[in-house]
Amino acid sequence: MNPHKLKHKSKKLSWLLRHGANESRLEMDEAGWVEIADVLQQMRMTTDDLYLVVRENNKSRLEVQGDRIRACQGHSTEGTPVTCDALERSWVQYKGDAPVWHGTSLEALGSIKSTGISAQRRTHVHLSEGLHSRTGKRAGVAVMLEVCPVKMRAAGLGIFRSPNGVLLARRVPPACITGAVPMTRKAQERRGTIARAFALKGKDAATGSSQ
Repeated sequence: MNPHKLKHKSKKLSWLLRHGANESRLEMDEAGWVEIADVLQQMRMTTDDLYLVVRENNKSRLEVQGDRIRACQGHSTEGTPVTCDALERSWVQYKGDAPVWHGTSLEALGSIKSTGISAQRRTHVHLSEGLHSRTGKRAGVAVMLEVCPVKMRAAGLGIFRSPNGVLLARRVPPACITGAVPMTRKAQERRGTIARAFALKGKDAATGSSQ
């Protein structure tokens, strides 16, 4: 399979398993599992091609167990029968105390300060274990917000690790956000705005200067 076709198949399969089950009338359980045979029929692809797509997926988003396949995380709350409870039962609970991180835009800081980090139309918020970790973090984020796992647990909110290493939580209340690090020069130029919303932490990632 050529790289262009492989990328197209990977995106289509990820969409089907994360967002499109209901629209495609694909039978899926509450933890996101579907029969591989059903996926092959929907995708009009061979078993070999399916396993190639799973193996080459750059973020390891897809998981195979026996004759079933699912997306590891990132499901829509609409468009699939997936539930938060079922997903969390299939993941590993994160028990660390060290801060974890959520990447966001400058524009989102005001609403996050007021209401916290919400999953919006997804089941869970993505978190990462380090400022520069590629796992669980979108590329090119302006600000990384520090999240305290101890405060999350005190608020009755678990953090979980999916099979591809992404950390996830249903939401993050404002009180559980304990700091912020600017990640771009534009964010560094707006340090005052960020500081008024959240405590600046460590070194500015864009310039390396101390806060």
